[in-house]
Amino acid sequence: MENLINYIQSKIALTQNDIDLIKKHFISEQIPAQTNLLEAGNVERYIYFLATGIVKGYQNIGGKIVVQHLVAEQDFFTSTESFMTETPSLDYYETITASRVLKISKPDFDMLQQEIKCWAILVKEVTNEHLSCKLERVRDFQILTAKERYLKFVERYPKLALNVSIDNIASFLGMEPQSLSRIRKQIVS
Repeated sequence: MENLINYIQSKIALTQNDIDLIKKHFISEQIPAQTNLLEAGNVERYIYFLATGIVKGYQNIGGKIVVQHLVAEQDFFTSTESFMTETPSLDYYETITASRVLKISKPDFDMLQQEIKCWAILVKEVTNEHLSCKLERVRDFQILTAKERYLKFVERYPKLALNVSIDNIASFLGMEPQSLSRIRKQIVS
C-alpha cells in the first residue's frame, strides 16, 4: 500500500484523511501468474495499481493475439473505456508473472473523486502520461525500424525485456517473433 501512496504523493499532495480514504478503498490482492483479470466481453469493474509483477493487455483480432500493453510495476492499468462507461471491454488483461495488485471499484473510485480535492488532478496526470506513451508508441512505429524499437524497449524497460516472452514482446513491438529473434541475435553478435 505504501508504494501506491508514494506514487500518488509524487503527483498530488494528500492529507492524512485522503491517505486513510485511499487505504480504506483500495483492496490488495495476490494473483498467480497467467491469471485472467479481464476477458473481452466483460465490463471492467476495477482500476488496478500494479505493486509487483508484470501484466499484459491484449486483444484477440481475427484469432491473432495483439499485445497492446505491457504493464511494469508501479503503474495503473485498466480497460479505460469499459471502466468509465461500464460497457463490455474489447480487452483482455492477464498476469504474466505472479503479481500483487491494489484495486479499486468504480463506486469507490467515484467516491474518491468527490472526497479528495486533488483526485481529478491525479486522474488527469495519469491519463495524460498513458496517452503520451501511446502517442510516442505510434510515432515509434512510424519512424523507427524494428531493431530501433526493440533497443528502445530494452533501454526503457529492462525488467520487461528479461521477464516477458519473445512472443509477447514481438507482438507489443509490432513484429513477428522470428524477426525479433533475428534482431536479438544481431545485437548479441
